[in-house]
Amino acid sequence: MNTKNPTLPGLHHVTAITGDAQRNINFYCGVLGLRLVKLTVNFDDPSSYHLYYGDELGRPGTILTFFAWPGAPRGRVGPPQVTATAFCVPPEAIDFWVKRLAAQGIDAKSGSNRFGEPVLGFLDPDGMELEIIGADQSADSTAKPWLSGPIPADSAIRGLHSVTISERKSESTSELLTAVMGYESLGNEDDRSRFRAGSRDNGSGLLVDLLLVPELRHGTLGAGVVHHVAFRTPDDAQQAAWHKIIAGIGLNVSPVMDRCYFHSIYYREPGGVLFEIATSNPGFTADQPAAELGIKLMLPPWLEPQRAEIQQAVPPIQLPTV
Repeated sequence: MNTKNPTLPGLHHVTAITGDAQRNINFYCGVLGLRLVKLTVNFDDPSSYHLYYGDELGRPGTILTFFAWPGAPRGRVGPPQVTATAFCVPPEAIDFWVKRLAAQGIDAKSGSNRFGEPVLGFLDPDGMELEIIGADQSADSTAKPWLSGPIPADSAIRGLHSVTISERKSESTSELLTAVMGYESLGNEDDRSRFRAGSRDNGSGLLVDLLLVPELRHGTLGAGVVHHVAFRTPDDAQQAAWHKIIAGIGLNVSPVMDRCYFHSIYYREPGGVLFEIATSNPGFTADQPAAELGIKLMLPPWLEPQRAEIQQAVPPIQLPTV
């Protein structure tokens, strides 16, 4: 363990807000072909679901999660927020996704390229901006698509590609990413700057884009908006080192929080976006065998005595049958 030079090999997960758990499951499992790897509740609000999607095991770098707040009003997208979440597929799979989304009645914008990679943009049912990007990194062997889902293996989503963070001013955030968090600058395209995790890990979710949008209105939380973005670190010892580093530069960082499947610390970057550093272990098989991920409501030990009450509070849902 290298606690003197801890690493952030890339993204761990992105967490957003949905106003309808069932509609969310139908879209991310049924349309995009992600696996529901954990059905649990928001540990800070046990009356609502927390849905986790990812590859077959929910490996760090493939995870998109949602706080399901029934009837949540639509949030306003704008700085400082993660304003687009991008998935990675093989470049030759873009045509498949153009046709699939069209067949599902989803309006997708294709034909654009970003840093030499084809980009397909569209919205989820809550209005959250998503992208599918054709990138060679999709050949990475650490992410394994959910083969029991509805998408052919050669076209399936491999994991996260990147997030776009919109800011009114980006200099301080750029400095945090490069001078503190170990990211390296890959250059600019117009008002967009790209950064890559500096550890040379070949996993998913290696990229962060900063988009300078000084003229846009301030964003607000609600359905269709990203709540926070999490970066991965290998273990508790490295996370403790990161806690010391983040506190040492004057940012207010939370105590370590036990999320059962990872441990988390939180802080706001200078622009105001909520960042998390989450451990890569113990993972989603900590309380379920791999074959049974996502098929029933799982609760942390401290909430298990409230199971009957919680199950009455959350709405009934139909889990994916594939």
